[in-house]
Amino acid sequence: MVPQLFKLVGLVLLVVGGSVALWQYEKHRSREAELQREVRRLEEQRKHLAGFVQRLTSERRVAEILVTEQVRSNGRVDTTTLMFVEYGRDGRQLPPRFFTIKGNVAHIDALVIKFDRGFIEQNDPMRGQSLVLFYRLFGDQQAPAEGFRIDEPGRSPEVYRPDPSIPSTAQAFEVELWRNFWRLADDPAYRQEKGVRVAQGESPWTYFYPDKVYTLTLEAAGGLSLTSKPIDGLWQRYREAMERQRGAAGETRSEARMTHP
Repeated sequence: MVPQLFKLVGLVLLVVGGSVALWQYEKHRSREAELQREVRRLEEQRKHLAGFVQRLTSERRVAEILVTEQVRSNGRVDTTTLMFVEYGRDGRQLPPRFFTIKGNVAHIDALVIKFDRGFIEQNDPMRGQSLVLFYRLFGDQQAPAEGFRIDEPGRSPEVYRPDPSIPSTAQAFEVELWRNFWRLADDPAYRQEKGVRVAQGESPWTYFYPDKVYTLTLEAAGGLSLTSKPIDGLWQRYREAMERQRGAAGETRSEARMTHP
């Protein structure tokens, strides 16, 4: 009887021990699975935040400016001819425009729409990037009202016009914003309705020199930046071609004067 009792007790202890071990194992697996889920959640959160920071601090080239000719007399710059090239969101280059100002200081007037940062965090297809419209360029020796028109206020700029890569709803949304820009600037309720944080004019300016190329960039959540770097590559070859063309034109005019005094 006693041996059987010991066997029964041993069997009970074995079952209990196995159950405890199984429970501990399942608990360990459960905790491990929970930890893995937490690790995945934190990793996804990290990627989301990294993407947000990247979008928040990213900028894109929206225009480049190059001096094609500068006329000097008596040690000072009389006029500067600027080539203004805009770039679409897909990086495509729009046809260049040329403006001749007095002196060598130019202001670029622009209208900028900045959206709430939450839309940038969500990578919203319509409001995930600031928008800009260039509408006037002028030298500091002329009145702003005498400046050269670039894009027409109240209309969507050419870089934002129909693009197959952009949903039609986004295009219609942008057209509406440009049409009602000054309402956005003046009406807080309307700004909130459209998710706009700021709608305002900006006017970066600087001295322009022939040996540099000037780049206008637009921050995802901010405004315009105007920077310069030494001219090189394609722009350098373009300048050399322009100078050869002007030289040939000058020689032709000289020959014409000699032939027809």
